[in-house]
Amino acid sequence: MTQVLPPSPSSQPPTPPAPPFLPPFTAPPTPNSQRPGRSTFAALVLSGALLVGGGAGVGGAAIYDAVNGPDSSGGGGSAPLQVADNGNQPAASGSVEAVASKVLPSVVALEVSGSGSSGSGSGVVLDDDGMILTNDHVVTLGGQISAQQAEVTASFSDGTKARATVVGTDPLTDTALVKVEGVKDLTPITIGKSGNLDVGEQVVAIGSPFGLDATVTSGIVSALDRPVEVARDQDGNVTAYPAIQTDAAINPGNSGGPLVNMDGQLVGINASIRSTSSGAGAESGSIGLGFAIPIDEVLPIIEQLRAGDTPTHARLGIQVSDVAGRAGSSDTTLTGARIEELEKGSAAAKAGLESGDVITAIDDHRIDDTEALIATVRSYRPGDTVKVTYLRNGKEDTTELELGSDG
Repeated sequence: MTQVLPPSPSSQPPTPPAPPFLPPFTAPPTPNSQRPGRSTFAALVLSGALLVGGGAGVGGAAIYDAVNGPDSSGGGGSAPLQVADNGNQPAASGSVEAVASKVLPSVVALEVSGSGSSGSGSGVVLDDDGMILTNDHVVTLGGQISAQQAEVTASFSDGTKARATVVGTDPLTDTALVKVEGVKDLTPITIGKSGNLDVGEQVVAIGSPFGLDATVTSGIVSALDRPVEVARDQDGNVTAYPAIQTDAAINPGNSGGPLVNMDGQLVGINASIRSTSSGAGAESGSIGLGFAIPIDEVLPIIEQLRAGDTPTHARLGIQVSDVAGRAGSSDTTLTGARIEELEKGSAAAKAGLESGDVITAIDDHRIDDTEALIATVRSYRPGDTVKVTYLRNGKEDTTELELGSDG
């Protein structure tokens, strides 16, 4: 089960769980308050430790002498334990330690509340003016509130806290910008190229899983261009992206935090996970299948939001359905996205595509289903020219087209 990472709810009075986005995509609540009895148990453990310590004060010296003093044969005592102190060595270049030291000052924890709901997520500083990148589902609490209702507090690595305002959001790419005022000496992150990533390359994720600020995890790039659909609204608008898959531990609260390469450069925005849990009220956690939005694909969206513009997205101008498992289909091996309807004057219509055509590739991206088609087109910009491979009456053909815009 793939899930958008919900913001970790605060310790305020519980609110009803968020409704599912689209089965099986859900945003379960992830409380970070203490479990009943935890404080009592901790007190008992500490009391026991104090009692042991007191006992050692009274009889410990006698026990030590009996064990370490001269033995009955008159021999010497036991050899002392060997303790090494190599000092706190500088972090090796390219190590997780070095990456964490570089990136942590750029990562913030975000507390969000509104309309009786609250939660937490992560973000990353983009510039000296206080612009912070995060997910749309962080500032809207997984769709429970509007971005205009969100009251956001940003906590920085040096302990500074500041109120933040939502600059803009883009639900279709799950991207949002918030801005803080009056905070000095910010450390903007360096933006890298997600297109330079390779499968097996080491990466580091940083954020606030379950409210545990400044948590660092590491892993590798498990796959690239993994189509991930995390939400679909009542109008049919889909939130999907060609994700970076990683086995670095990502949990609720990591949303909006950075995925960086071993040079400490931002290559992705941690956004969703695959979970074994199910149901709107189920808990979710890392099983080593995390997904990040590639920075290359959303950088144009970020620039539009920074400028105060409405984000635009590439469009084919078609309605599609999955071919695999299609009722009445005699070919069980056929995969792709079947065109059900074309908009008049759309990019697809101008290129000569027809209803019934099955799209199997966009450039060198294989299209197995509608999710893959939407995620792939989302990685392009309006006006880009792409080659579309399709099947018509069982015969493969190609056409080039210029992608349209929804703006």
